[in-house]
Amino acid sequence: MASKRFVQILALGLLFVLLLTSCMPIQAPAGEMPAAATEAAAEESAWVAPEDAVVAVPVDAAPVLDGMADDAIWAGAPVLGVEVDKGANMGSTVVNLQAAYDADNLYMLLSWADPTESFVRSPWVKQEDGTWAKLKDPDDKGGDNNVYYEDKLAMIWNIGESIPKFKGMGCFTACHDDGPDAEVKPYGNKYTSEGMGDIWHWKSVRNVGQMDDQYLDSTQYSTDTPEAGRHSDPKDSGGYADNQTEDKSMPMYMGPEGYPRDGAPGYILDEEKLPLDDTLFVAGDMIPGIVKSPITGDRGNISAGWKWADGVWTLELSRPLVTGSEFDVQFEDLAMPYYFGVAVFDNAQVRHAYHSSSQELVFQP
Repeated sequence: MASKRFVQILALGLLFVLLLTSCMPIQAPAGEMPAAATEAAAEESAWVAPEDAVVAVPVDAAPVLDGMADDAIWAGAPVLGVEVDKGANMGSTVVNLQAAYDADNLYMLLSWADPTESFVRSPWVKQEDGTWAKLKDPDDKGGDNNVYYEDKLAMIWNIGESIPKFKGMGCFTACHDDGPDAEVKPYGNKYTSEGMGDIWHWKSVRNVGQMDDQYLDSTQYSTDTPEAGRHSDPKDSGGYADNQTEDKSMPMYMGPEGYPRDGAPGYILDEEKLPLDDTLFVAGDMIPGIVKSPITGDRGNISAGWKWADGVWTLELSRPLVTGSEFDVQFEDLAMPYYFGVAVFDNAQVRHAYHSSSQELVFQP
C-alpha cells in the first residue's frame, strides 16, 4: 500500500515539474542571440554601400559647425573624392565629401583645394577726386564677374526624382548656353525641362553661418526673369544687400572703428554697420560692398560653418532630414538613394568647376 502511494506521489511530482518547465521561456544557449536579433544583425551586416556613393553614417552627437572637421564622427565617415573642372580661375579641384545623420538632421563635410581665399567682392574704392567707385571685372558683360568676387560652392538635389536625366547627367541637364540671351549672359542660364531641384548655395562672403537655400525650376530666361530657373526659397528676414546709396554712387555704410580699409573681410555685419562718414577716408581706402545678417525662414534652414586655411576650404553643414517645404528635397525614406550635383566657384560669379554626372547619397543603417 505504501509502495503504491509512493509511486503516486512520484508521478504527481514529475507532472508538476513538467508543467513548470513548459511555462518557462526557452532561452538561447549562452553566447547565442535570439532568432529575431540574429536576423536584424544579419541584415545590418549584409548592407553594402553602392560603389562611388557618399555614405551617411549614423551618429549620436552633432558635429560643431566651425570648419575645423575635428569631430570624432568624421573619422568614421567614408570619404568620396569628386573631381570638378572647367571652372574660371583655378580651373579644377577635387571635392572631398563625407556625411552623417541622426534622428533629425543630415550633416555633411566638404573640403577642396583653393589656393586663394577670395573676399574682395566688388568693394567701394575712394578716388583721388573724392568720389567713390566699385571695383569691377572689365570683361563682365553682366552677371559674369571673375575678378572681384567670392569663393562659393553649390549643390543641386533632384526633388522627388522630378528632373529627367538627372541621375545620369547631374546639374548638367539644367545648363543652357544658347538662346536669345547669349550675348547678355554668355555663360548661359540654369533651368529644368520639367521638375524642381533643391539648391544649397554657399557664399563665403554673403552668408552668415548658413548656406543659402534656393531652388531650380523650368522658368526660362527673359528680361522679366533674368535669373531664369534659379530662385531663393521664401524668407522671413535677414540676408544680404548691396552697400550703396539709393543713387548707387557711393557706399551707404561703413564698419565700426578699426575696420579694415583693404576690402576685408568683404562684408559689414548689419548689426555693426554705421552711417558713412566720408571725411574718415582717403583715396585708395576700400569699404566692403555687402551688408549682411542671418536669414530666417525657409531660406535659412541649412546651418553651416567654414574655414579657409593653407590653401583648403573646409565646409560643414547641417540640414533637417525633413523640412516640409515644397522647395526642398525631403530625406524621408532612408532606404532610398538621393542624387545631387556639386560645383565649385573660385572667385567667380557663375563660371564654376563642375562634374558632368550626379553623385549618390545613401544612408547606412
